[in-house]
Amino acid sequence: MRFELSDDQQLLRSSTRDFFTKAAPLEHSRRIMEQDARGFEAPQWRQLAEMGYVGLVVPADRGGQGLGAVELAVVAEEAGRVCLPGPWLDAVLAAALLAQANGQDELLRQVCEGHKIVTIARFDAPFAGAAEPATRVEGAKLRGTKYFVPFAVAADALCVVTPAGVVLATAPFDVTPTSTLDLAQRFGTVAFDHVATPLGPASLLEGIDRLGAVGAGAMLLGIMQRCLETTLAYVNTRAAFSRPIGAFQALQHRLANMLLRVESTRSAVYRAAWCVDANHPDTALACATAKAYAGDAARLVCGETIQMHGGIGFTWELDVHLYFKRAKTLEQFYGSTEEQLERALDASGFLGADR
Repeated sequence: MRFELSDDQQLLRSSTRDFFTKAAPLEHSRRIMEQDARGFEAPQWRQLAEMGYVGLVVPADRGGQGLGAVELAVVAEEAGRVCLPGPWLDAVLAAALLAQANGQDELLRQVCEGHKIVTIARFDAPFAGAAEPATRVEGAKLRGTKYFVPFAVAADALCVVTPAGVVLATAPFDVTPTSTLDLAQRFGTVAFDHVATPLGPASLLEGIDRLGAVGAGAMLLGIMQRCLETTLAYVNTRAAFSRPIGAFQALQHRLANMLLRVESTRSAVYRAAWCVDANHPDTALACATAKAYAGDAARLVCGETIQMHGGIGFTWELDVHLYFKRAKTLEQFYGSTEEQLERALDASGFLGADR
């Protein structure tokens, strides 16, 4: 199959790159990461909302842009290129979830306009296998604890996953910030004793998880592309033995492998996005495969970027460590590589129904 972006999608890519280059330069994002306790800046967030990026996949009659997974991948790839700080992808997924629920039109409108921030709280235990009761709904009350809640400190409401389905809880929240590798991706532990507003069954998350896999995979693609470009520029200017180090065959082989990973990720991510929009039978397999491959590929490409920059690759002043940290965060969330591999095996029929 041959896949190419339409003229409108090409225009979206061009305009998004121009916007992020001006509104979210990395030197500005660095200051936000280091100085703002929330990990993002309110004026920049409102700009994102005004451009329609928060309500990207929300239907137009519900206050969004009414675009699909391919457009989400286009914007997410550009967000990855600039290492965009803040809860953009989390808010996009929460908005898509609210759009599927009934009775949340006003909150959805405020999210799309950038006036409120909503994210999804999933994890009941701080690590796999922990013996801790799940967050639960007792009568009209939500009780329990969620871990690694994205941008919990800044959230005005949380979509909370429980055994009984997905419920909405509104701020204020009792939040304990979690130490993070990536200063622009903040998490917290939230203790709930809130009124629970039902949003729907847990099956609502199936489509949201696939969008999350596409969005995170595309962000990883943008990170890898930027790392490859940075590395190519460096090896063509850094000289050793009176010639650029990029002229040495050993480094050329490593660069070729980086390019292979980038382009393979591009194919996997955009095929998955197309499958989502086309409601293709292979959607579950394509999304899981794209996210799993992107996580592994980004680890290699970002690691090679640091190594091929030599001694300066490990310094705080060089930007490449920011991309490495963002890649590690994205690898673990929106379905970790291990989880996505299980989903891929399940979707392909290799795992039995009674496992």
